[in-house]
Amino acid sequence: MNSTPRKTYAKERIAVEFTPDEALALTGVEFNFNQEIKASAQRKIRAAFEKTFDFAVEER
Repeated sequence: MNSTPRKTYAKERIAVEFTPDEALALTGVEFNFNQEIKASAQRKIRAAFEKTFDFAVEER
């Protein structure tokens, strides 16, 4: 059996800047007038992860 240790990212940090509305949307506050606020914040998080960490899938 060949096992490769996986890198853990538990202690790594990323920084993302949100507008006040985006931060509130991520805590569960709903903005009925604009559903795009939460989606925008989630896209910022995903983009920050992709810039910071290498999530390339290794071949098995």
